[in-house]
Amino acid sequence: MRLYFRASGRSKVRLTEAPGTDQFDEEVACARLNLPYKPETAKPETPASRKDAAEGTLRWLLGQYRSRIGKRVNPTLLSRRLRLLEEICDSEHKGKRRGDLPYAMMERKHVLEMRDSLKTTPGAQNEVAKTLSALFGWAVENELLKVNPAAGIKRLNAGDGFHAWTMEEVEQFEAKHPLGSKARLALHLGMYTGLRLADIAVVGRQHVKDGWLSIRPGKTKRSSGVVVEIPILQALQQTIDASPCGEMTFLVSEWKAPFTVNSLGNKMRDWCDQAGLPQCSMHGLRKAGATLAAENGATDEDLMAIFGWTSKQQTTLYTRSASRKRIAGRAIHKLLRKQKKDKLVPPTAGVEKSGAKTGKKTSNIKG
Repeated sequence: MRLYFRASGRSKVRLTEAPGTDQFDEEVACARLNLPYKPETAKPETPASRKDAAEGTLRWLLGQYRSRIGKRVNPTLLSRRLRLLEEICDSEHKGKRRGDLPYAMMERKHVLEMRDSLKTTPGAQNEVAKTLSALFGWAVENELLKVNPAAGIKRLNAGDGFHAWTMEEVEQFEAKHPLGSKARLALHLGMYTGLRLADIAVVGRQHVKDGWLSIRPGKTKRSSGVVVEIPILQALQQTIDASPCGEMTFLVSEWKAPFTVNSLGNKMRDWCDQAGLPQCSMHGLRKAGATLAAENGATDEDLMAIFGWTSKQQTTLYTRSASRKRIAGRAIHKLLRKQKKDKLVPPTAGVEKSGAKTGKKTSNIKG
């Protein structure tokens, strides 16, 4: 049986790893990001430019970054970042590999050129600029570069991202997957905690104490280190109590083992498809939760506490939209035309203000 990954507007990608393995999950993740997949057992390519990267070249800087960054970046994020940087170094510009060019001579225009020529979609192009900014930003911090040429580059409009679930879609999902199913548990974990997919895959009873859930999100563990602490809502607790949970994680696979991040994402994709919701995903639940909370009056600080954000860059996207909706609700009546008031008509001659007629005076003319 042959398996392929398909995405709209892109060529299909043949999947070679065995389903259910970590290698298969990694291969699917690379296909989603439109990155080349390199099996761990494969021998790395060693063209002349890679054997002895000349000091001062972009590839040399990448080697410094790879060897010195340590555990300051999430391993999954670092792996994808390094793959993209390798792709950039292997790409050519005017007959030369970009990895052989002096990184200190790179300017903003060069970053924009790489962004626009290496990828075709806005989301992927933004990822190129973001990854280069991370590399050059690290170089500035370590005094290997004076200025980050990728800093401040405006993100391209990549649309609204993942579709945010509507309440009708949530009810449709629940109608297909009853209480006690793994699918219903996954839905409510996403809805009622605001956690990311990677954290939902690992959250379990060890994170719960006295009715409160406490977890350090993996995405920000090595940066802000923020800890999310939220009370478990009764609706979520009822779902947990009715579901077959694992010893260390709430969600487990059919083999009673915890899901990997990618396998849980793929499983949620299957559950959504079964419910007739191809537009929905686990990522969209977090977005829907933030939207609903903001529309119910949550402030920027409220959203930061619930979702683990450390700045208002993300929260204002939801609170401003919700505020506009509330303001529009209060002000919409102002579009109506003003009602014309009845005009006061002055009484005619022979009519009193009370509306009673008065007799006219007549002259008696004698003969």
